[in-house]
Amino acid sequence: MSLKLLHEPETEDPILSVVNLIDIFLVIIAALLITVAQNPLINPFNQQDVTVITDPGKPTMEVLIKKGEKIEKYKASGEIGGGDGEKAGVAYKMKDGSMVYVPEGTSEPAAPSGN
Repeated sequence: MSLKLLHEPETEDPILSVVNLIDIFLVIIAALLITVAQNPLINPFNQQDVTVITDPGKPTMEVLIKKGEKIEKYKASGEIGGGDGEKAGVAYKMKDGSMVYVPEGTSEPAAPSGN
């Protein structure tokens, strides 16, 4: 009778299904670790400062700023140009695409001479 136990086929061994489950769990854990490593906000080993903007230019826009261990979240109020301030100058876009800023309250540049 003991000889019969030694010659059992491996397909009937219940421990093999447990080994297969352990392999599946190892693959799932590896996938989760890769996901955490690629996400800048939840990666605990990432020491860089990160800024994430969701829905830019829309009323539902949010800005997430991570500085070290601190995460700040800002939501758009939907108002355009809100706040206190005064006009600081004028910006002009040139034909080549460059921008020129002229501060407010300075004297105007002299007109170029045509002769």
